[in-house]
Amino acid sequence: MGYVQWHSMGRRFFNRLGASRLDRTICSSAGKEGVRITLGGSFGMDPERFDEAKLILIWGSNPIVSNLHLWSRVQEAKRRGAKLVAIDPYRSLSAEKCHEHLALLPGTDAALALWIMHVIVGEGRHDADYVEKYTLGFEALARRVKEYPPQKVAQITGLPAEKIISLAREYAATRPAAIRLNYGLQRHAGGGMAVRNILCLPALTGDWRHPAGGAVLSTSGFFGMNDAKLERPDLLQKARNANPRTINMVAIGDALLEAKPSIRALYVYNPPIRALYVYNSNPVAVAPDSAKVVRGFSREDLFTVVHEQFLTDTCDYADIVLPATTQLEHHDVHTAYGHLYVVANSPAIAPLGESLPNSEAFRRLAARMGFAEECFSDSDEDICRQALESSDPRMQGIDWDSLKEKGWQRLNVPGRFAPFAQGKFGTPSGKCEFYSETAKGMGMDPLPTYIAPRESAQSNPALAGRYPLAIISPPNRHFLNSSFANMPFAIAEAGEPSLEIHPRDAVARGIANGDAVRVFNDRGSLTARARVSDKAREGVVVALSVWWRKLTADGRNANDLTSQALTDIGRGATFYDCLVDVARIP
Repeated sequence: MGYVQWHSMGRRFFNRLGASRLDRTICSSAGKEGVRITLGGSFGMDPERFDEAKLILIWGSNPIVSNLHLWSRVQEAKRRGAKLVAIDPYRSLSAEKCHEHLALLPGTDAALALWIMHVIVGEGRHDADYVEKYTLGFEALARRVKEYPPQKVAQITGLPAEKIISLAREYAATRPAAIRLNYGLQRHAGGGMAVRNILCLPALTGDWRHPAGGAVLSTSGFFGMNDAKLERPDLLQKARNANPRTINMVAIGDALLEAKPSIRALYVYNPPIRALYVYNSNPVAVAPDSAKVVRGFSREDLFTVVHEQFLTDTCDYADIVLPATTQLEHHDVHTAYGHLYVVANSPAIAPLGESLPNSEAFRRLAARMGFAEECFSDSDEDICRQALESSDPRMQGIDWDSLKEKGWQRLNVPGRFAPFAQGKFGTPSGKCEFYSETAKGMGMDPLPTYIAPRESAQSNPALAGRYPLAIISPPNRHFLNSSFANMPFAIAEAGEPSLEIHPRDAVARGIANGDAVRVFNDRGSLTARARVSDKAREGVVVALSVWWRKLTADGRNANDLTSQALTDIGRGATFYDCLVDVARIP
């Protein structure tokens, strides 16, 4: 995810070639759109200040696994007397260490946020001064949240009404309160709206006044990197096709099979894809609806190149595999989405064997293609310098030479940073927008609302009659998505694919702890070892992921079950919007 290896020379090369563009939405795009509509960009509170918060909501996040530098701050806040509340369908390692765990049904976070707002507004517990000065659309929001009384939302979320009323009152009364939300909760049909709703909460309570108050999904918007200079979109004008189509990586299965686009995909796959260059990704393992992805990669007429460090699942379908360097072997410059520091990456060793950085591979391809533009001669350190050429005041004092010498530099922001203490949001109005014309222009409800999952007992009872269990597949703590999932030490710790299932759901299916089970729906199936416990709430099963397919007993993983359907905004993946059933394997 460095700027050199991620989106510089490769983007230049494909822009000059006029290749189909890739919509890189598999991870975070729905949430980012929800933040942009509400706050004006990927902004939030400074994660370093979590240790001063008095109430912390860990919402759809498991920082012990994925955000350790934040968890140390959360633990310090806990030692100082802060209350920690986890909101998650699964009692994760982090949830186990919180004072309270609210296990809502997957995909119902937006309704829960509306319920909290219903209590805060209905009981007059909001910060009227902050709301009047720095928000837009409060009156309309107040009318909207009346549509979400406790009894209605209790049925949607599966949570007791009294617990959420208590939480809402405590949240409104405690300053400063901090919310850490993460990308898992936006991986369903209404994911962008869910993030939008949650980010309205700190504006209602005035938490943005405090350095240790507010919420954070991503800090990436604070960094002013020179993307245009890195990617050179102007090179498209020299390509044979100056207006290439865009293909969504979530729907790569349909794209490779020239199938009808999935729900809301809205992409054209004609002419068919004939050549594919894969780098920084392992789509055969991580893309949804794996059966289609595998069939697509198996096409005899598809020429596939994979640039990788390891022989991943995707490499098994490649015509050519090129050896890639690791982070230890090349220069790069990194920003962040969980802190406010720019980081230099300097090589510790020379590249091993014939391995090359992504940048050098594209440099050589450009030369062989006869692309004579000077930008294709830029060295990796040249690119690092260009990335940091910014007029953004937050980037002042950061250049490649100083960064490389120091290793990291904090953005030019105050040590006690409260970005929205006096408003100054990045929205068109400069306010936190409860009512958003931007959302309306995108065809969305301009106010916070609830968009149900596509696959749930309430929204699709017929499907739930056949597949009554919701499945989520959060990261296995020993892997990083599919990275490290081939390493012997990680596999030894992870053991084998497992499925957390609630005792009542297990008894109904004759499943005992340790049984081999089959998890299945219309898209596919996988086998796993049952772990019967109350870590998964009733009606939900949890398959920690992402396992490499070829390293499992049946050659499958959780994405054999997931759908290519897209989110409400951002065209993101809906990995956690998925119904299955489970059967014991005799």
